[in-house]
Amino acid sequence: MTNRIFVALDTPDMARARAIAQRVRHHVGGIKLGLEFFMANGRHGVTEMHELGLPIFLDLKLHDIPNTVAKAIQALRGLDPAILTVHASGGRAMLEDAKAAAPLGTKVVAVTTLTSLDSNDLRSIGCANAPHDQVLRLTELARESGVDGIVCSGEEVAAAHKLWPKGFFVVPGVRPADGEIGDQKRVVTPRAALDAGASILVIGRPITAASDPDAAARAISATL
Repeated sequence: MTNRIFVALDTPDMARARAIAQRVRHHVGGIKLGLEFFMANGRHGVTEMHELGLPIFLDLKLHDIPNTVAKAIQALRGLDPAILTVHASGGRAMLEDAKAAAPLGTKVVAVTTLTSLDSNDLRSIGCANAPHDQVLRLTELARESGVDGIVCSGEEVAAAHKLWPKGFFVVPGVRPADGEIGDQKRVVTPRAALDAGASILVIGRPITAASDPDAAARAISATL
């Protein structure tokens, strides 16, 4: 993949999603569609976005009992996203069933610790590990389960890559050096994430909220 940027189109508005994707399509490597988009537009919306000719990253973060997750992924057949997310904390059996149910060309990646969480947040849900340690623990679980890779912040990707040299690493929460952090708590610049071992970078608001999304995408791409 020559362009590692996937633009996050986190909006329920199909017209807005298409308009942004059209504007940035020559300066990104793919588009990420999350829960907001999928809940509003469903399978039809994903199919319509496929028509733009860019790889689709379907970020649904599935997390349920193994059988339910497997059947949910089977229900997505025909959409065949390039990348699909599940939660690593669903456990090994769920991860194994998710990978078995996915289409052949789809990379299944396991979300480790959300970039909106820090140590205090983890303690509040009963997890004594610091984010870095929790990410590595779940990276090992994901590797053993047979999925393709993980989602982690840029702060952990170097250590995760060392633990899993052949893994596929999705890094969200990426912000340009002068960008606003927003609701993210563990962020790095696009260049730093790539240098640390990221396979793809997920970038949303620095592009989608810019007055000129195409110029923003070009500026970030130039730093890579």
